[in-house]
Amino acid sequence: MFNKNIKLVLAALVVAFAIYQITRNEILTGIMLILLAGIFVFLYFKNEIILLAFLRLRKQDFEGAQKWLSKIKDPEAALVTKQQGYYNYLQGLMISQTNMTQAEKYFRKAIKLGLNMDQDLAVAKLNLAGIAMTKRRKREATTLLNEAKKLDKHGMLTDQVKMMKQQMKKI
Repeated sequence: MFNKNIKLVLAALVVAFAIYQITRNEILTGIMLILLAGIFVFLYFKNEIILLAFLRLRKQDFEGAQKWLSKIKDPEAALVTKQQGYYNYLQGLMISQTNMTQAEKYFRKAIKLGLNMDQDLAVAKLNLAGIAMTKRRKREATTLLNEAKKLDKHGMLTDQVKMMKQQMKKI
């Protein structure tokens, strides 16, 4: 994994070499190098380690996803702000299986840093509502649950929201 700034420097160097190739009438080589530079720019905005962790998570392989996430040693230096949000989101999902207090910290940080998709934000808020409910903070859980319901535009979390609302009546 490269540092985020190294990816931009590599992209600039490859574009410069592509321009050099084009001036030498090596048009096809120059075009291929520009496409290669595009990959570096893509990986600047979408971190390769986080993409691989999401693939592992999609297969329900939590250990594999945790192994990929552990390869990111310093998230602040290696990741863009949105990527840091997704890093914390994934860490929260992994740790929520064992340690709710630690997971709450990761989910709050992920929401603060921002997530691109409303569905991911809804899942983070739903998890935070569940954590708040287990800690007997009913008002906070209610507001987080309502926010998650608003963010769930496709209706994928309606069953979980209904279940949590029924459980909140018991508190």
